[in-house]
Amino acid sequence: MSQDELVDVVDENGNFLEVVAKGVAHEKGLLHKTIIANVVGGDGRWLLVKQAKDRQDAGQYVSPVGGHVTAGEDDINALKREANEEIGLSGEYKYEFIGKKIFNRHVIGRHENHLFIMYKIFSDQEPVLGAEDDGCKYFTEEELKKELKESPKIFDDAFHFVVRVFFTELL
Repeated sequence: MSQDELVDVVDENGNFLEVVAKGVAHEKGLLHKTIIANVVGGDGRWLLVKQAKDRQDAGQYVSPVGGHVTAGEDDINALKREANEEIGLSGEYKYEFIGKKIFNRHVIGRHENHLFIMYKIFSDQEPVLGAEDDGCKYFTEEELKKELKESPKIFDDAFHFVVRVFFTELL
């Protein structure tokens, strides 16, 4: 999504307020929706992707599905679109809505004020990574717990937020 693409500005409950360009939303710190999804395989392992060197969270592991909801798009269509764009998921797979929470940070000269719409996707499909990623890794829940405690910097700020808010069992 380019900075010119349109997003819906929302209130803290996700209610529509207005449409603006994504760049304007970031420049002005306007709250807008972002789909985030963690992928868990049938064996219970979590898929995380490592961000490419040119990305804002370079070299860190992040949730494999994450992206802006375009203006007028519903959350489920955004989830499926982002899952396909980010890791090549297609066809039928199960997903579960987890919750919504505001994630607010200043990064690379902009104010990101996102309403995270959190999902968990259940799939064993082999991920197809794009240019935004330098690889992926599967973690058991025990490995995630250990790495979050002993090597927290290998994960980006957004993943730490997601764990603290939605997946506290990993702490």
